[in-house]
Amino acid sequence: MIVDVHTHVWECPCHIGETFVHDAKVTAGAGYKDIHVNLDSHWEAMQPVDRAIVLGFRARHVGVLVPNEYVAEYVGRHPEKLIGFCSVDPQDPDAVEQLDYAVQSLKLRGLKMGPIYQNVAPTDSRFRRLMKRAEELRIPLLIHQGTTFCANVSLEIANPIQLQPLALEFPKLITVIAHMGHPWIAETMVLIRKNRNMYADISALFYRPWQFYNALVTAMEYGVLDRLLMGSDYPFTTPQQTMDKLREVNRMTENTNLPRIPEKAIEDLIHRDTLGLLGLG
Repeated sequence: MIVDVHTHVWECPCHIGETFVHDAKVTAGAGYKDIHVNLDSHWEAMQPVDRAIVLGFRARHVGVLVPNEYVAEYVGRHPEKLIGFCSVDPQDPDAVEQLDYAVQSLKLRGLKMGPIYQNVAPTDSRFRRLMKRAEELRIPLLIHQGTTFCANVSLEIANPIQLQPLALEFPKLITVIAHMGHPWIAETMVLIRKNRNMYADISALFYRPWQFYNALVTAMEYGVLDRLLMGSDYPFTTPQQTMDKLREVNRMTENTNLPRIPEKAIEDLIHRDTLGLLGLG
């Protein structure tokens, strides 16, 4: 089974603020593509995969507020393929109650968080209360713990190593670190090697080909290729583009002595039992 563990849906400007879009445009320059998500386009893009996780996202600090009801309504149209994850902003006093509602009433099956976007460190009590509740609810966490194009954020709270105390405090919480925690990829690899309920997805990396290749080599050298999950980060890219680039990654090694990623390991990554690993099977 092929699973895209990392896709977004939102409407601009309803759910995405002007500052977020502006920062994306400035960073991407001539390579910027419209990040508005047409739901029909999302559905079409997901056809090459068997299942896709659709992420909610709530981060008032950067102007992103995607209603969990919006995600639930969309995935409810295609329950045979789509799985919805909610998101809550840890700055909200009733964040735990929002999480309960999203899981118990809206039937969303995981939690998406992004400390750098939400301006709350992972070790903050406001964040940790949500991790505790997610562990109690037995839902997986997908967390953006890495850098971003947004200007008004703190890189000090973005390094994946900040997740180590959470892994010790909540050992049963299944966690996926988005984008392999780039650029702190080595830190992510040692985290997922040490903590058996931690994984990482490869989304939004292939368009930096040298980093992408080196990230996979690092995972291979640490023996954690089997802990990587396939994800696209739609609408920034698609699952088909991601799979194509994975299968082309060894082009970097042509006419060199650079190590190659075994083709079987690449196909295993694409066909990983992601839902089983995340307790969603």
